[in-house]
Amino acid sequence: MAATLALVIAEVFGGILGRSVALLNDAVHNLSDVPALGISYLAMRWAERPADSEKTYGYHRAGTLAAFTNAFVLVLLSLWLGYAAFERFRSPVAVAESWMIWTSVGALAVNGGITLALVRGRGDLNLRSILVHNFGDALSNIAIIAGALVIHATGARWIDPLLGVAIGLLVLWSSIGILRESSHILLEGRPPDLRVEDVARAILTVAGVQEVHDVHLWSLGGGHHALSLHARVPDMHLDECERLLAAIKQVASKEFGVDHTTVQLERAGLPAKSGYVMPEPVKK
Repeated sequence: MAATLALVIAEVFGGILGRSVALLNDAVHNLSDVPALGISYLAMRWAERPADSEKTYGYHRAGTLAAFTNAFVLVLLSLWLGYAAFERFRSPVAVAESWMIWTSVGALAVNGGITLALVRGRGDLNLRSILVHNFGDALSNIAIIAGALVIHATGARWIDPLLGVAIGLLVLWSSIGILRESSHILLEGRPPDLRVEDVARAILTVAGVQEVHDVHLWSLGGGHHALSLHARVPDMHLDECERLLAAIKQVASKEFGVDHTTVQLERAGLPAKSGYVMPEPVKK
């Protein structure tokens, strides 16, 4: 965060002295990294806390909530960047290309280093939100450097606000994807790599399970998934019920990576009243 703060200060001075709206917009963009990094770090530490009497599933969604917050802030920021660039289109000013180039070179070194450091953690939604954020910063730095060279060669003042619009659109595009994915998890949506039908049919392969219904799949965040279902079974001894429950949980864990499964056993032959019903087992 110290490096990011230093980068923001450098870009603000560079943008003011160089009269570059693209550089100032990028400074505001980088300024949003400071709370983003802070929130994400706290969320990762918080997500490691064990479940307790209040948060019975644990704190896995802390990182998802941080990603949602960061993405929402970036959407608002991208709209502001677009407005500022539009105003510069209406009233273009001459820019100092040297300030744009050297300030962006320093910014590229910082953002590029952070991006490379986060590549290994791109599977985590929270870390990916930071990775996308900093990768966008690095691309915007490259664009500003190239734009400054073109302005120096041609004198086209409209390139600076055009870069501002491009940076805003880049931030908007990357943020909407994270916003959509994080909100899907917060709304207890189905993990995108799992299908209810596949899980139900796999459970039906367990010996003794004659029917599966009321199947629910959702993500707890951080790669942790949960499953609940009703399974209809014939009359059997309690010991056999325990074996059957263990077999269902093993299938859910090994085949679908579900680490929290809740099963309600019901006597077979009763009329189905739940929403999702599979009345016949898979033929073996």
